[in-house]
Amino acid sequence: MSRIGKLPIEVPAGVTVTKAEGNVVTVKGPKGTLTRTFDSAMNITLEDNQVLVTRPNDLKRNRSLHGLTRTLVSNMVEGVTNGFNKVLEINGVGYRAAKQGKKLVLSLGYSHPVEMEDPEGITSVVEGNKITISGINKEHVGQFAAEIRTKRPPEPYKGKGIKYVDEIIRRKEGKTGKK
Repeated sequence: MSRIGKLPIEVPAGVTVTKAEGNVVTVKGPKGTLTRTFDSAMNITLEDNQVLVTRPNDLKRNRSLHGLTRTLVSNMVEGVTNGFNKVLEINGVGYRAAKQGKKLVLSLGYSHPVEMEDPEGITSVVEGNKITISGINKEHVGQFAAEIRTKRPPEPYKGKGIKYVDEIIRRKEGKTGKK
């Protein structure tokens, strides 16, 4: 039995979880509404203030989907109650970020500024050299943060670039002179 999949998901007060035809789960909460279609093999049941995910049999595919389905529903509930955020840090001389309406403008040492539009449901906030990406959908928040990071990933010699705040960059030693 899946250790993650068999855990019940507690539904906090103010959050409603509904299941429609074809395993379509809708979660409504104070921050917004999320809807997702899950595999038809998974059995999603709503009991008082809990959501339970069960699988019909022990086929490898169903075992794989069991924990995944439970985690995705859990992330939906977490997203509409608290939301998710990722914090990026810009390091480097002359590297900076600024907001212009819904646009994030990055100066990253290229000959032109890099402009990125905030996706639907995602907000970005710039504070000094930190960019905070927040929203209710964990997948979209992580994807947008990753797209920003790819504009100038951190390099191992000086550590210049955009990195996650909790990311550790393995530093390399530079060239040594000939004797």
